[in-house]
Amino acid sequence: MNRNNENTNAFLIHISAFAGFMFPFGHIITPLIAWQSLKDRSTFLDEQGKEAVNFNISYTLYTFILALSFVPFAFGTFFKEFRHANNFNFNINFNSENLFQIISLGSLTSLLYIVSVVLVIIAAIKARDGENYKYPFTIKFIK
Repeated sequence: MNRNNENTNAFLIHISAFAGFMFPFGHIITPLIAWQSLKDRSTFLDEQGKEAVNFNISYTLYTFILALSFVPFAFGTFFKEFRHANNFNFNINFNSENLFQIISLGSLTSLLYIVSVVLVIIAAIKARDGENYKYPFTIKFIK
């Protein structure tokens, strides 16, 4: 395989993560399929495919952990109001403490999302230029 096709295929492996906008877990499944079909053509495609899949799995794990950290705040607000409810009338109010927690977790989620989009674009551009890009904070699930 010539170097130009190799770079283009590596670019497509990274950019295929945006398939997550089309269907659930597309950001993992599409790069995984692309990597599996192209990994035998060159070591560069194999390395970049592993890197893309590992990053997208890590990103999903980080998002899941962040979502789980939101659950105690939501249940804490609910059960605090449930304890003080009379005749099962719920009046869940978002006081400043609860509102700050929700906004900060929402901001962290938005920041994680923006960082992942930027990192995928950077990786795709570097791969197109033939550079071996390593995503930061990536857990190596596939070695």
